[in-house]
Amino acid sequence: MAAASRFVVVTKRDCPTCQLVAPALAALGASAPLEVLNQDGPGFPEAIADKVVDDSELDRSYALDIEIVPTLIRYDGEVEAGRTEGWDRGAWQALTGLTDLGTELPEFRPGCGSLTQDPLIAPRLAARHGGGGLGARRISLGPLEDAIEACFERGWSDGLPVVPPTPERVLAMLAGTSREPGEVIGEVPPDLVPVSIEKIAINAVMAGCRPEYLPVVIAAVEAALDHPFCMHGLLATTYFSGPMVVVSGPLARRIGMNGGGNALGQGNRANATIGRALQLVIRNVGGGRPGGVDRATLGNPGKYTFCFAEDDDPKWTSLSEDKGFARDATTVTLFAADGVQGIVDQKAREPESLCRSFAAGLRVVSHPKMVQAADAFLVVTPEHARVFHDAGWSKQQVTDRLNELLTIDSDELIQGVGGMAEGLPAKLAGRTFRKFREGGLTLVRAGGQAGMFSAIIGGWGASGEVGSSPVTREVRA
Repeated sequence: MAAASRFVVVTKRDCPTCQLVAPALAALGASAPLEVLNQDGPGFPEAIADKVVDDSELDRSYALDIEIVPTLIRYDGEVEAGRTEGWDRGAWQALTGLTDLGTELPEFRPGCGSLTQDPLIAPRLAARHGGGGLGARRISLGPLEDAIEACFERGWSDGLPVVPPTPERVLAMLAGTSREPGEVIGEVPPDLVPVSIEKIAINAVMAGCRPEYLPVVIAAVEAALDHPFCMHGLLATTYFSGPMVVVSGPLARRIGMNGGGNALGQGNRANATIGRALQLVIRNVGGGRPGGVDRATLGNPGKYTFCFAEDDDPKWTSLSEDKGFARDATTVTLFAADGVQGIVDQKAREPESLCRSFAAGLRVVSHPKMVQAADAFLVVTPEHARVFHDAGWSKQQVTDRLNELLTIDSDELIQGVGGMAEGLPAKLAGRTFRKFREGGLTLVRAGGQAGMFSAIIGGWGASGEVGSSPVTREVRA
């Protein structure tokens, strides 16, 4: 052992290995300069209390980058000469030069996790010490200013209270992804402001997300910025629509998303906050606010949040598969959605009958006499899906039959027919038109096990050139 060597040991009282090594610490303290940093208060180990420093604020443990306790560090002068974690008799003897250190102890015991690694504590420490790579401008509030009210006053809210995005909360949110905070994924309309992973995390905090939701939120933002989705146009249209987020795949289940009962309704944190986070990014980063570029005549409640998971159905292809991804992939599909139109059919027991009910409901999307003016999602509930499963119909068979039933004689669609001025010009008489363009009708299964009710969700625009097309992105960790 070098003459100028000194030692620092980091411990915590509730660690069994730290308690085990107390005799070795006493022996080391009798032979060399020793400082013990205890993470959960002063007085431990009791035998060398005079060498113990209270590090319950964890500032020194953080500065030393401690991951495991006990950690033994040797300094030669002011330079760290080595460290070892947990209790390894040979390693401790080699580092200290004390060949008889801890001979009465077991040869090896693993340590415990440092309190600096606690998920609830680490973000606070990183924020306090300027770590985590945050680059967003920080806004200081007055000593009497209420943080939630301040978010309202600064226009960061969608009309509901938001969670104040403190650095600690943002760092905790960023722990949900491996992507760098400064990574810019695109420009958010309408103001075309660059959006980073950090900015997305800030809005995910405000929306009330948990960190494990962040990869899904990021994928939703990426989809919204994809040109065919036409986010700027969706904002500017006077139509009802806003982004609808459908998550398909195993991650949706792992983070607790709801694809079952009340899937399109309230009560599930993941569903509610993921969709809300996307809307807040559009508002707070891109400047898309009602009364500004957002020109909706009526809008719809889904513009707060409209997000749900696909219910796994082993007898049908998943939405991920339908969009060209593997079944075990997790994807986010974005759709420019109106409100929900219910379809009730409690008597159909054959696929043809149920398809005709669905087709009759789908006929009225946008207007009964409009064709290829919008896309649509048909959310098929389990009881209705069972009608098709029992008959051996695949999802594609159902889609194909619906498109056949929705191939309409233009004579029914001409302006003035049925006493309605709306419709196609007379020069298109004598032809047939499909209600939806190729690929414009998407089926997804969701909903509770009881109730023969499905849902039609119409959309805005049938083409990326004049409206919005659904976009699917795979979720990355």
